[in-house]
Amino acid sequence: MTARTAAFLIAAALAVYFVLLGGRAVLLLGTGDPVGIGLGVGVLVLPLIGVWILWANLRFGFTAERMARQLAAEGGLPDTSELPRRPSGRVEREAADAWFELRRAEAEERPGDWRSWFRLAQAYDLAGDRGRARETMRKAIELFQVPTNPV
Repeated sequence: MTARTAAFLIAAALAVYFVLLGGRAVLLLGTGDPVGIGLGVGVLVLPLIGVWILWANLRFGFTAERMARQLAAEGGLPDTSELPRRPSGRVEREAADAWFELRRAEAEERPGDWRSWFRLAQAYDLAGDRGRARETMRKAIELFQVPTNPV
């Protein structure tokens, strides 16, 4: 199963959950009881927050995927298949650190280029730092979405 298929399945399951939760909120609002109305409003807010989180994460993933396709088409998507790996499949720490330093230097040289930030995010991911990888990918997406001015 691909990541895209898994994301759609999870999104569909969450959509069903949000509809059911919304239905319960409407029932609570219809009680006329102040406590029921308060709970109904609270329960109604949960699906709205969930939909926003779901949308933000799907948008992040689709944009990152589009960026990867563009980089691959340009020949700029780095190949990490040659990096030495542990039996678990993870890249060996020393190799990941060395690869990371190359990507960090590239991002420092070209701070306005989304491609270098994309590769840096990939380096963070290889090094096992998922939080910084997402943060760096957000920076790459921000730069990717800024329209470029033709010269």
